[in-house]
Amino acid sequence: MKDDEEQEGLLDPHADNADSPIALRPLDDQAKILDEDDFGSSQGVNSTWTAEEERRVVRKLDLLVMPLLIIAFFALQLDRGNIGNALTDFFLDDVGITQGQFNDGNELLALGIVLWEIPSNFVLYRIGPSVWISAQIVAWGLVATFQAFQHGVTAYLVTRFLLGTFESGFIPAALFTISRFYKRDETSKRFSFFFMGNHLAQATSGLIAYAILHMRGLYGLGGWQWLFILEGLFTISIGVLFVALFPKGIVNPTSLTGIRYFTKRESFILSSRVLLDDPSKQHKGENITSAELKSTFTNWRLLPHIVAAILGLAPGATFGAYGPTLVESFGYPRLASNALMSIGLWLGLIMTVIAGTLADGTGRRGLVALGGISGLWLSLFVSKLFVPSQEVTTPHHDIARFLALTMAVGFSGTWHPVNGSWMALNAPTLGERSITMAVLIMSANTAGIVGAQLFKEADGPLYPRGWSNIVLIVFIGVGAVVAANVQYRVLNRKSALKGHSMRYAL
Repeated sequence: MKDDEEQEGLLDPHADNADSPIALRPLDDQAKILDEDDFGSSQGVNSTWTAEEERRVVRKLDLLVMPLLIIAFFALQLDRGNIGNALTDFFLDDVGITQGQFNDGNELLALGIVLWEIPSNFVLYRIGPSVWISAQIVAWGLVATFQAFQHGVTAYLVTRFLLGTFESGFIPAALFTISRFYKRDETSKRFSFFFMGNHLAQATSGLIAYAILHMRGLYGLGGWQWLFILEGLFTISIGVLFVALFPKGIVNPTSLTGIRYFTKRESFILSSRVLLDDPSKQHKGENITSAELKSTFTNWRLLPHIVAAILGLAPGATFGAYGPTLVESFGYPRLASNALMSIGLWLGLIMTVIAGTLADGTGRRGLVALGGISGLWLSLFVSKLFVPSQEVTTPHHDIARFLALTMAVGFSGTWHPVNGSWMALNAPTLGERSITMAVLIMSANTAGIVGAQLFKEADGPLYPRGWSNIVLIVFIGVGAVVAANVQYRVLNRKSALKGHSMRYAL
């Protein structure tokens, strides 16, 4: 083996380092390129590659994995959120339910997700993302399509619960998959890119609904029925696409249909770069261990993240269900209100990508998350002053209401992907990371249960008490993110005093 001077610029997993089980060295564009046959076994492999080779692998990964996950998230949010658009097309009257029963159905959707989140991740860990995520997409797509023919409160409640059940594992499965395909300093940005699918669906769903709801009366169906049918069929087609194209994992990056995307050498680089960066990502068994499960559920450090997710994301659930009807109450046309709601959601999409890029660039995910949720609280406080006010009813006041609501919607979820990547980076093993992502999404869907009850029928149409409650709970969420930042800094300081290297990501 060459000496250190000759080896400088290479990535050498066999080098010794007193502070780390692996040694990471800067990559040099002039590093030796080896024959693909050299990677036939793990013994005697000269594991060096150039920075340009690694960039090519990451670009290929970005063009393969991320678009499929983003478009699947897009489909999920369309199917989950189009119920708010359906409200503007006489959904309650056609189905025969009350606003209270409507809220109960949204709670059941969130409950179905929460109940099946962790069991779903056990299955994911055992059989892999290509099989499990594909099956989930097709399953919820079928429910989303056939909910168009529901009538009565029982059918409504059952379909909402089934939709939540089959959607339950997708988001944590996708986040876990991203964390396995990418290095630690690449995950926040990819998490944010993944959540672009959510924001894109929220931003465009109003525009899509505006067009589809005009189909009311075609073949005797309501506009909301066409909305469910067309968007459900779209989801099923994405599920089929996922089966055909998504790679099985970093060690065997081929699809279920046998499509191979990476050469032998690229496959080696793909897996080695991730494991050298974080050895805990090595898949050591088919099942999550009981020790990993216990460690996750007794990890008190997750509590501030969980509280922040539940309280900070609750307003987003409220806006998703009632945003279009709020805009309509400002005096805007019934169907146009769906399109107008998309403005704040486009703003949120841009801010989410900026937040993720900033988090990876600075390595300070806690501060970025704090900035995002603080911006949310400030925008909600301003909205509280304008939206519920009925003292002035001029057109200018209605515009001010709309702008305040738009800012609140824009900030409602920008910090959430950064919070998720922060939690993932501080999970010590692969199994714990999988369960931690499930806990995160369980918290987010618990926020859906809270958000479904913030606006009560008796408080409508502008919900002044609901707005007061929203401002209060998000303020507590801000405090939770502050607590998360403080706990990791204190723990790292204690670790440094004991002579240990920094352990927790900030």
